[in-house]
Amino acid sequence: MKISVEVSYYPLNTEFIPHIKNFIDRLNLNKNIVVLTNNMSTQIFGEYDEVFNTIQKEIKKSFELPHSVFVMKIINADLNK
Repeated sequence: MKISVEVSYYPLNTEFIPHIKNFIDRLNLNKNIVVLTNNMSTQIFGEYDEVFNTIQKEIKKSFELPHSVFVMKIINADLNK
């Protein structure tokens, strides 16, 4: 099943931009998903298991930084077409 996920990451830290860029860079390491970024959020497209396994791993890594907030929207369709 193809899905689309929109993620916004808010590291509650004065140096937040490097943490956001690092999160997006780590997502982009998975060549089995499509990652599109704009000023408001990051969109991730691909197979359900592939997307969620990647998101789960990278959010856990980001939670090593105290007080990180993620907001996600998920739809069971590939909106990248």
